[in-house]
Amino acid sequence: MDAILFSTPEYAGALPGSFKNFLDWTVGGGTYEKPVAWVNASSSPTGAASAHESLRTVLRYTGTDIVESACARIPVPRGTIGLDGLVADAAVREQIGAVLAALASHVEGRRRTA
Repeated sequence: MDAILFSTPEYAGALPGSFKNFLDWTVGGGTYEKPVAWVNASSSPTGAASAHESLRTVLRYTGTDIVESACARIPVPRGTIGLDGLVADAAVREQIGAVLAALASHVEGRRRTA
């Protein structure tokens, strides 16, 4: 596994408790120095900002390599979700694609310097 991309909802102004507990178990383990990024897609006006910051705090403790250019809060209004459950809005899809490209570029850069 070259990198980890997280996506989590905001619950009560932070990460869901069970997800945070899961991450706590990774301290000093399999995520150490692993490149990580996240997309917090939300229809709320804050764009899940609290979950974003909570995740950043926990991942710093686990010793991950946070790829800042690949961490994004992307507003996803309910109307941009098609009947098939997929994001139909091209702008949202482009933003998600940019996150994936930034994470892949970071991983490739680490490979070249290793």
